[in-house]
Amino acid sequence: MSLNQTYHALNEAEGGQGSARDYFELLKPRVMSLVIFTAIVGLFAAPVHIHPWFGFITILCISMGAGASGALNMWYDADIDAVMQRTMKRPVPSGSILPSEAFGFGLVLSLLSVAMLGLFVNMQSAALLAFTIFFYVVIYTMGLKRRTSQNIVIGGAAGAFPPMISWVAATGRIDLGAIALFLLIFVWTPPHFWALALWREGDYHKAGVPMLPNVHGRAETRKQILIYALLCIPVAALPAMVGVAGWLYTVGAAAMTLVFVAKAVKLYRLGENDLNNKVAKGLFGFSIIWLFALFALILVEKILGLAAFAGVF
Repeated sequence: MSLNQTYHALNEAEGGQGSARDYFELLKPRVMSLVIFTAIVGLFAAPVHIHPWFGFITILCISMGAGASGALNMWYDADIDAVMQRTMKRPVPSGSILPSEAFGFGLVLSLLSVAMLGLFVNMQSAALLAFTIFFYVVIYTMGLKRRTSQNIVIGGAAGAFPPMISWVAATGRIDLGAIALFLLIFVWTPPHFWALALWREGDYHKAGVPMLPNVHGRAETRKQILIYALLCIPVAALPAMVGVAGWLYTVGAAAMTLVFVAKAVKLYRLGENDLNNKVAKGLFGFSIIWLFALFALILVEKILGLAAFAGVF
């Protein structure tokens, strides 16, 4: 069955019986967990302390916006999700939720998240959240994903905005600190997803998605992963350089980034007969740990600093 036939079959299918769990899965909870965590760090890292109530509203709205983006992505990508082993059990391709239902759910969540953030926090952060949803759904999902192997390089900006949104919610402006947090995710995204693309190359090829390994080959992909891993060295140093992080972050980030680069070098040195993709899978897994660890180090430093300021230590 072609992608076109798959799309029409999904739209003509009987559905509407999705459970609460199906709708929760529509929000891409694993992706949302990263969004929530980095947004919380952005809130703590900001030089202005926001009232806890407004902080809660900020994280709630960013979470809703991320979930809305996931739902709209599943609506539009239902045809390719149906033919990829990694995604075929998602609510829309599995038939639990109709594409039209996913679209309506995502659209309502988008409007609600932006309106709430603008009304209860500030218009600057609401505008940035609206742009983030638009960027992910329209520019990345509809415009780039199926047309260019650089899809994830440009589209990765969408996943890098959440800590910047929470920073703007607290300060009302974009500072160097917000840009440093943005760049951590933005530069991390290509090697992270290209490692996944090497590991799941057959899936993307079957769906006709022009990921780097399918278009330019595995050797070029390994080279690009190494280049971006090396770029993570100066990017990882930025939070400390602009005053967002201190010595604990600096030491931890340096150690984690060296391991990241070492794994990228190991992948780069592989021959074309790497059929098991164990190294690519290992790099993909470690890349997630790397990003969580760097943001966690910033959060720990900020919490310890607040506790010390309050006289706890």
